[in-house]
Amino acid sequence: MAFWFYRGLRRGIATTRYPKTVDPWTEGLAGPPSFHSRSLTVATADRLVAACPATALRRDERRLVVDLGRCTGCGRCIELGGSAVEPSHVFELATPERSALIKHVPIRGGDEGRDGTR
Repeated sequence: MAFWFYRGLRRGIATTRYPKTVDPWTEGLAGPPSFHSRSLTVATADRLVAACPATALRRDERRLVVDLGRCTGCGRCIELGGSAVEPSHVFELATPERSALIKHVPIRGGDEGRDGTR
């Protein structure tokens, strides 16, 4: 390890390009969920929030708030969400700002929600 460190200092390389190639095995990773706003209903959002063991989901009026920093990728929301949720296949979520990991998904599906709002 020290060899590569000193070699980088000598050549003036602070970082390397990442990734040089995408590993083929990563195509099988599900990654965090991706939500389809038009298929997402209030009732579905409430069911997903209740099922999330990491508390990465919460509902704020007619929006589903997804905290990708808390998501463990367990897949429960993908199993329960039907057409409203699918795996994103994105597994590298590094960001300098924590707030970039919090997504707000509008709920635009039918109005069969418990609270009757549209």
